[in-house]
Amino acid sequence: MPKSGVVYECTNCGSQFPKWSGQCADCGKWNSLVEEVKTARKSNQSGAQRVGNLQKLSEIDAKQVIRLQTGIGELDRVLGGGIVPGEIILMIGEPGIGKSTLLTRLSLTKSIASPGKKVVYVCGEESPGQVKLRVRRLAMEKAKELDSNQLELLPETDVDVVLSTIEKEPLSMLIVDSVQTLYTEGLAGQAGGVAQIKECTSRLIRYAKTSGVPVVLVGHVTKDGEMAGPKILEHMVDVVLDMSGDRYHDLRLLRTVKNRFGATDEVGVFRMRETGLQEVVNPSEVFLEEREEGESGSCIAVVMEGTRPVLVEVQALVVESELPVPRRVAQGVDVRRVQILLGILQKHARLNLGTRDVFVKVTGGLTVREPAIDLAIGLAVASSYKGKAIPTRTVAIGELGLLGEVRTVSWYEKRVKEAQKLGYKTIFSRDTSRKIADLVKKI
Repeated sequence: MPKSGVVYECTNCGSQFPKWSGQCADCGKWNSLVEEVKTARKSNQSGAQRVGNLQKLSEIDAKQVIRLQTGIGELDRVLGGGIVPGEIILMIGEPGIGKSTLLTRLSLTKSIASPGKKVVYVCGEESPGQVKLRVRRLAMEKAKELDSNQLELLPETDVDVVLSTIEKEPLSMLIVDSVQTLYTEGLAGQAGGVAQIKECTSRLIRYAKTSGVPVVLVGHVTKDGEMAGPKILEHMVDVVLDMSGDRYHDLRLLRTVKNRFGATDEVGVFRMRETGLQEVVNPSEVFLEEREEGESGSCIAVVMEGTRPVLVEVQALVVESELPVPRRVAQGVDVRRVQILLGILQKHARLNLGTRDVFVKVTGGLTVREPAIDLAIGLAVASSYKGKAIPTRTVAIGELGLLGEVRTVSWYEKRVKEAQKLGYKTIFSRDTSRKIADLVKKI
């Protein structure tokens, strides 16, 4: 009989320890050790050795790998042009963000199903009736680009039953919702545990690589927004997609955390509608559709979402403070960055901000982390402080240094081209002025 015992495995780095402790000794993460029942595999006593198949690099024809178009342009953009045969995709995101909605639409898209093949949706968290209700609620059955006859549902959580069911079926795609619900009876531990997730995922990977059927896994996230489960799961799969967005806004962003077959800097933009997720071809129009022209405290910035330039509005409000310590509040941008920019404006632009509350917001629910938004924040704050509006059809592109200088940012020509295409003629940047104080005077 194989020996078994209890070990404590870190969900972050996968290290194992004989006893529990509050902190992982290898990666330093706190409260990451979970109890797992470890079963030792019986060694091969027959002495038989397996021989692998060696292939020369010159004999491998990469042209045979043809990407499968999903029919969803924003998803194809993020994946690098489509789905590669045998690819393992892990999609994570907060509950209710739209993961199942997007995958349900993907499973019904006509371009997915090949002649004589079908799509299997393993619904471990929902019943087939609930999936049917979602399809009806989103009016997917009546959509011309969708085909409900190609989709078959499998309400099962045992990975062995799933694989034995689909082993002889001609599939074009397998969708598992979600990987945390899968388990195998050959391994101790409950579903969602470290050992169960690793074993079930490895079996699905083996099936995908041998059959060439792409597999899409849905994953949970923790309360901190990180991927739930062992960190090794991220290394096992080929692609990790992260769907994010503000639950109080209809905007959804699909980012690539990892992609073995494409770039990781692409972003797909969707809007949540009554009929499901709608692709956004021009995100700039979404962020600027409700902008009030000619108001002080507003400035347009050009930020990069992946390789796509997007115009967003930065709003600022500067008012006299009634508190001993003035407030610094930011939404959509790091408040520490705002505090640095306020110090630059107070030192070099001679703006008395020490006794005033400053509120900064990026409209539309978008979170911007790149420094190219610095100049727009500085000009928006100066505009609100002086009570004068920035000239219409003006955008700001630049990073601010601690010496008050305006610095050049990457993809500058591409940002300018996008702004000019949307009718913005005046560009505030390092080419316009090398000091923030000079630009503030122009307001």
